[in-house]
Parts: sequence; structure tokens; C-alpha cells
Amino acid sequence: MTTLLIILQVAANASIAKLGAALGAGIAALAAGIGIGKIGASALESIARQPEAVGDIRSNMIVAAALIEGVAFFAIIICALVIFL
Repeated sequence: MTTLLIILQVAANASIAKLGAALGAGIAALAAGIGIGKIGASALESIARQPEAVGDIRSNMIVAAALIEGVAFFAIIICALVIFL
């Protein structure tokens, strides 16, 4: 077990950890963009099918987009911590 911890500490200080953190931040931003795009497309389709529910659909869309952005922000912060700590 201690050997594994030593290997992980050495890998965390290596430049490959920084590369992995940068890739992780990029993937998190890309996934958030895809998720918000799907939410927007689904909301517009829903509004087209049922125009009287615009307010409910819009508010639910904003909440879902905020949650996705929160998760993406959390992932990017974790990647930044890997790079700088």
C-alpha cells in the first residue's frame, strides 16, 4: 500500500499529471458545452410543441444549465488544483 502511495506522489509531481489535468479541463468544458446545447435544443423543441408552457420550460432549462455549468466549473477547479498543488 505504501508503495502505491509513493508511486502516486511521484506521478502527481510529474509533467504527465499536468497534461492529464489540462486534458481533463478541456473535456469538462467540451462536455458542458454539449450538455447545454442539448438542453437548449430540447427546450426549443418543447416550446414549439407547447407554446403555453414557455415560462416553465425556460425556468427548468436555466436551472439545468446552471447545474451543468457548476459541475464543469468544479471539474476545472480540480484540474487547476492538480496543476498548481
